[in-house]
Amino acid sequence: MSNSTKKISLWSAVGIGVGAMIGAGIFALMGQAGAIAGKAVYISFILGGLVAAISGYSLAKLGARYPAAGGIVEYVVKSFGVNIFTGAISIMLYLATLISLALLAKAFGSYTTALLNLNGSLLYTNIFALSIMTLLGIVQYFGIKKIVKFQNIAIIITIIILVGFATAGLINMKPQLMAPALYPSSNKILFSIAITFFSYEGFRIITHTAEDIVNPKKNLSRAIYISIAITMVLYTALAIAVFGNLEVDKVIEAKDFALAETAKPIFGVIGFTIISIAALFAISSSINAVLYAATNISYQMAKEGQLPGFFAKAIGSTREGLFVTVIVTALLIVFLNLLQIAAVGSITVLFIHAVTHLGHLKVIQQTKASKFMVITALLTTLGVIVLFLIYSIEDSYTILYLFLGILALSFLIEIVIRSITHRKVNKGSEGFFRTIFK
Repeated sequence: MSNSTKKISLWSAVGIGVGAMIGAGIFALMGQAGAIAGKAVYISFILGGLVAAISGYSLAKLGARYPAAGGIVEYVVKSFGVNIFTGAISIMLYLATLISLALLAKAFGSYTTALLNLNGSLLYTNIFALSIMTLLGIVQYFGIKKIVKFQNIAIIITIIILVGFATAGLINMKPQLMAPALYPSSNKILFSIAITFFSYEGFRIITHTAEDIVNPKKNLSRAIYISIAITMVLYTALAIAVFGNLEVDKVIEAKDFALAETAKPIFGVIGFTIISIAALFAISSSINAVLYAATNISYQMAKEGQLPGFFAKAIGSTREGLFVTVIVTALLIVFLNLLQIAAVGSITVLFIHAVTHLGHLKVIQQTKASKFMVITALLTTLGVIVLFLIYSIEDSYTILYLFLGILALSFLIEIVIRSITHRKVNKGSEGFFRTIFK
């Protein structure tokens, strides 16, 4: 992304991946996944991790062949060329990334208000959410070394706390609470994969380090597999610890604070505080990684002519796209209710993964990937989408309609950008987009 002397080591890339995956995932989604899969949610986390690993194989092969900061943006262009379709898919990815950032920031704000006994205050939630976005934007302004340093510190603290909590939870668990007789039907477990897979979705952030990682052909795939494996083990242990100490209804009641609620009977109030602090570190780590990826996505899109050129212009040790990302995310934080959009964001990202795997088949001779594995990645990703839609449509078609709306909006934005760019070239005018965005 920058012209710094790089490089990101294998384990720094693993730290970025683990940080992006753990983030709000395990803290915010445990209760939701548990509401579907109940005591068997740990099985869902294992299956979700396997689906992520299969998808990771395809992305790693693409990343090794096309090491670019834009990650999926670059892979889609290499597969389908530069056209309206790839431009719209790239815009969808960028929009989904902004939604993820806003959700993470909101989660940070919610945990902070709960920790400070300011529960229920939307104003304080937004203030803390905007504060963390501003702080991490400043961190990234000073370059990749600062990003990696913050990421490594945050993820180490988070993992130490979560491993200690998982160990204590497993030691104190009540085996009778995990009896197979209490498991729901297999259909419920399959439906929940849509949620647990989203907990691993952050692994794709590693592909955005391709221009900065040491020996990308070798280390990109290693970083993806290692980070997914670490996260899967941690998720599984935590799921067993939570449901081995609490009844399902208690977990569902706790919702976003399921882990903290589990800590109470083991460590008391201090346990709630410690886990809440771990949540803040984890979410900060996730925001940091996703913000890094968002800047790289907009940078790559600008290089491909899918966004105004100033997104790729260097400023400090980053790109101007960083500031656009922070500003737009701040607007989402303040003005939107993101609960339903969170579900739409997951569907959007899964759809983009499917398109990427489909495109991979067009360039598979160049990547030298296994055709069987890439087809498997495509089918499993589509399967997760179908399961998610089946489950959500049982209540409402809202998520489906919102997804179709985002798809249409992405194509509309791409068409408008192409039209304005074409007009600018014809008239010889310069700085048009800069004027608009300023």
